[in-house]
Amino acid sequence: MRVSGLRRGVLFGIVMAGAVAMAQSSRIDDATLARKKMFADRQRAAIDESFTGVRVGAGVESGLFPIRATGVSTEPIRLAAVAFLDTLSPRQFIRTIFAVDDAEWRRWSNVDNGLYVRQGVSLKEMSEAQREAAMMLVRTSLSAKGLELVLAIMKTDQTLSEINNDIVRYDSELYFFTVMGQPSSSEPWGWQLDGHHLVINYFVLGDQVVMTPTFLGAEPAVAMTGRYAGNVVLQEEQDGGLAFMQSLTQAQRDAAILRRDKTENDIQAEADRDNLVLDYQGLRATVLTGAQQAQLLELVALYVNNMREDHARVRVNDVAESLNDTYFAWSGGTSDDDPFYYRIHSPVLLVEFDHQRPIGTRRLYPPDRPTRAHIHVVVRTPNGNDYGKDLLRQHLAAHPH
Repeated sequence: MRVSGLRRGVLFGIVMAGAVAMAQSSRIDDATLARKKMFADRQRAAIDESFTGVRVGAGVESGLFPIRATGVSTEPIRLAAVAFLDTLSPRQFIRTIFAVDDAEWRRWSNVDNGLYVRQGVSLKEMSEAQREAAMMLVRTSLSAKGLELVLAIMKTDQTLSEINNDIVRYDSELYFFTVMGQPSSSEPWGWQLDGHHLVINYFVLGDQVVMTPTFLGAEPAVAMTGRYAGNVVLQEEQDGGLAFMQSLTQAQRDAAILRRDKTENDIQAEADRDNLVLDYQGLRATVLTGAQQAQLLELVALYVNNMREDHARVRVNDVAESLNDTYFAWSGGTSDDDPFYYRIHSPVLLVEFDHQRPIGTRRLYPPDRPTRAHIHVVVRTPNGNDYGKDLLRQHLAAHPH
């Protein structure tokens, strides 16, 4: 499916009209307008770069992602996508559907609603039946754990809205859906969920699935007040990373540590960093004992297991096959209350977990240092297969469209 120049013009007009309406209907100060322009310019520059993928300085390692049969059906996901698209009005449909190779895949951002105009249709503007169909697509594509995490992240935006008395920037339903390509059992396609602290890119080819880049975040990570008091996000990933670090010998810790203080945001592979050059650093898994390697894979599984269970098993097996080339890196303290950053990096997986400086909770926490109340996570497939692009490249080479 190709998007015509006319259709691109229609979509551009819709986006620009939305941006103008937002600017006219809101009292936006000069600093906010400058930040909006900065985000737009940065994203435009990033998308103008040809996609290469996250890789080390030596370049992309090829041959890591063959098209193959996994034996795990994607038919339920296809049917859920078709059912969702069938609920949309013509106007909603044209805003939601894109070509499978469209740059829209790369046009995502974690920033809040006040700084970024998103594509697609949001849960907030959907009817109840449409919301149910959209969330059924998420439910069918993810595991029960993954769905629980998605819902918990959405709740944090409601908590931020209450803390800041801001219903424009923060809302538990300001999460936007797009579909790339036509849902198919044999042709490539996928879907994207894009919103504050939650971005999922989900590519499908036959029975293969790529669920990266995925961005996960929370602020506050533990809600103490409001409608969702008691809501917790990414605490298992936080505690699992710290437990693994604390279990290492002193020599292993010394090898893993990049920096012992934690004064900045350290995450590197967020939005607009599709072509990040990031060399391996830290502790190589080859020096771990068998038990430690198993514990590292359990930490990996905390992220991979957000996928539908059978697909997650395929993904974990792929990571296990590259374990000898996997590195674990750490910044920050290692006591039970310290903020920290950690990274798991292999030829087929990059995970970053980062405690960030407060933004929406500045009135609750000192603004100049990272806090456990604000977490960012990004999961990527290095060496060219984010968004399933290496699989798509191989498919198009064998089946020209």
